Amino acid sequence: MEFLFDGSLGAATLAALIVALAVALAFEFVNGFHDTANAVATVIYTNSLTPTQAVVWSGSWNFIGVLLSSGAVAFGIVALLPVELILHVGSDAGFAMIFALLLSAIIWNLGTWYFGLPASSSHTLIGSIVGVGLMNAHINRGGFGEGVNWGKLTETMVVLLTSPLIGFAAAALLLVLARKLIRDPALYRSPEGKAPPPLWIRGLLVLTCTGVSFAHGSNDGQKGMGLIMLVLIGLVPVAFALHLPPSTAGLRPVIEASRAIRPILARAPSPGMLDDAAADTHLSRYLTTGKPDRATVPALAFKNDSVGALLAGIKSVDDLSAAQRSRLRRDIYLIDGAIGRLIKTNLVNDAEAAALDNLRAEFEPLTNHIPLWVKVAVAVALGLGTMVGWKRIVVTIGEKIGKSHLTYAQGASAELVAMGTIGFADSIGVPVSTTHILASGIAGTMFANHSGLQRETLRNILLAWVLTVPACMLLGSVLFAGFLFLILNVFG
Repeated sequence: MEFLFDGSLGAATLAALIVALAVALAFEFVNGFHDTANAVATVIYTNSLTPTQAVVWSGSWNFIGVLLSSGAVAFGIVALLPVELILHVGSDAGFAMIFALLLSAIIWNLGTWYFGLPASSSHTLIGSIVGVGLMNAHINRGGFGEGVNWGKLTETMVVLLTSPLIGFAAAALLLVLARKLIRDPALYRSPEGKAPPPLWIRGLLVLTCTGVSFAHGSNDGQKGMGLIMLVLIGLVPVAFALHLPPSTAGLRPVIEASRAIRPILARAPSPGMLDDAAADTHLSRYLTTGKPDRATVPALAFKNDSVGALLAGIKSVDDLSAAQRSRLRRDIYLIDGAIGRLIKTNLVNDAEAAALDNLRAEFEPLTNHIPLWVKVAVAVALGLGTMVGWKRIVVTIGEKIGKSHLTYAQGASAELVAMGTIGFADSIGVPVSTTHILASGIAGTMFANHSGLQRETLRNILLAWVLTVPACMLLGSVLFAGFLFLILNVFG
């Protein structure tokens, strides 16, 4: 069964679309109640808001964060996926990949939530992505590791692994600084019974809860968005493969930018005759390994010429068929990714890099588009998920990390650092773990406060942290192989 079609929705395609969207939104729902406990932990634990008030408030700001997100993280997640499957997202293997990623993430998130362990949805997705890539390479008899975008994966994992360390150190330093600058002893007390804190402290904690909730929605909400867009691109390419301007006049800057880089790419000697398939192979290998060969630049020149000629040769964007739109998106993806890597090498000078980067900027509105209804659907799922299931992880955050109960200052310090770190990551388009940043921030404040740390809880959190990626690699690979078998042998 091949899912790429000419634009009409048959019964099987419609059913696949509904199921895929439902699973993607279920992932965001689970992500909501799994991760948002981190945002509401301090306001609930300190009696600043009642649990009902806290989860509704946090859910609302998660909703707003998703709606106002840029989409950069969504397409950053997409860039981690196996290049071969991205290029053929509407194929059997493409849909097996999407279902495997979503279900493995849901299973792991539910499991760690059940045991009250703050685990990372970002680590979950990335582990699943690596597992799918490795299994796909194995099925296609490729070498070990082929198909995994190791370069992009390394960049993302560096951020994910260092952000908790930053959270620990920054929250500890912020608490020390607060002690020197803010002398009110009430800020450094633990909650007493069910009495709320003084009004100004209560306002501070509500503000930090708001910031973390907004940042969580803006960053984490985009993870599901990217996968939903892959579903739509694969199933409804006419509507979603590209966000084209209404007339060809809007494509003129793209055509001109494409022509401007031809002399730069023409300097490389051709290794021989190239066709679409060969250019695909060379550029896919370059995106996966990050290592150019003698055919890389000629293949890039071939693709650039093909895209420029296609866009210059149409009278209206409506002239493009579903197959042409899908092909055009794949070509743009390859050109954009290859140029991004090429700019980082010493093969081009500054002026050439600027011309190449200009083409990428012209491509971006065509491909990196998320419709408003997708944002609203994800925002609703994440917001509703926020309003349930918070209690297990709140107890871990509030009582089980340090040997003494969390103080108002510790909670505020950890959340301010989490808010700032997640917001910065969102601005540069990389996913981070709300869970790990906040939990490490709480641990940092306990260390700075000489409160002591509960080794058993930290051991369990660290174990979940260490096991998430390999466990989800296994889950993702097994589910991918299973779904691909079902699609080919049962539904095919």
